[in-house]
Amino acid sequence: MSPPTLLRIGTRKSPLALRQAEMVKDVLLAAAPGLSVEIIAMTTSGDQAKDTPLADIGGKGLFTKEIEEALLEHRVDIAVHSMKDMPTVLPEGLAMPALLPREDARDAFISPRHASLAALPEGAVVGTSSLRRQALLLHRRPDLKVIPFRGNVETRLRKLADGQAEATLLACAGLKRLGLEKHISSPLSVEEMLPAVAQGAIGIEARLADADLMAFLRALSHTPTETCVAAERAALKVLDGNCRTPIAAHATLQGETLQLTALLASPDGAWLERVERSGPAANAEAIGSAAGEALLSRKPKG
Repeated sequence: MSPPTLLRIGTRKSPLALRQAEMVKDVLLAAAPGLSVEIIAMTTSGDQAKDTPLADIGGKGLFTKEIEEALLEHRVDIAVHSMKDMPTVLPEGLAMPALLPREDARDAFISPRHASLAALPEGAVVGTSSLRRQALLLHRRPDLKVIPFRGNVETRLRKLADGQAEATLLACAGLKRLGLEKHISSPLSVEEMLPAVAQGAIGIEARLADADLMAFLRALSHTPTETCVAAERAALKVLDGNCRTPIAAHATLQGETLQLTALLASPDGAWLERVERSGPAANAEAIGSAAGEALLSRKPKG
């Protein structure tokens, strides 16, 4: 099987998305040095609605809709996504044959004046667009005031510098990929701030009908990342995750054993349930589904 001679990569226009597309391009060229790769950047519905909560306009699938349409219409050959932006069900005819090695999955606490979450004064304002982060923040610190913070990484850092909030939380992975680690006041441990499903993972999406390309991409996938993300996304699928539900999940591998922690919370953080499951890595999706079912069974009625 030989790879195609030209690959067009569809991606969002944000600096982080473009950086991630470049990372994929490097992987493709290392595997097939004679390949020509073109990056085609697009503005998605999620990018256009800069000040509206995603839950009010259709959820995180808005960051993938236009790119997937371009893929289905053969205007691009593959798409590159942050896996945490991906709905659990892909459009018919599309698949995710490859994931790059996962970057640091933790959240970063960022503040120009305070070294850590614990150091924030009572009643401090924290900006975040994530219901998961909001719920976990308020669960630990119900005294805090959480306000919406939309925009790409640079926009949120600018809002913070302008004094719109005392602190914000961003993914360590994105900051590291953009060379902005200097802004991290302190990384938050997985125990205190469980990451979003698939946080730190980059996925390559392609058309199922392109058999040779699918096989080429599958050979490039990082199996440990694929296994952990499969477990996390299986939990999310059971929980019917959307932007109105604070959900978190994080899996790790110890040899051939997968360990998964997942949680479900109320947006105000007053109610929170956490479960842990483990088992053979080969059963990743079943482990994730079991964790999701356990959380569903504990969810308050109504």
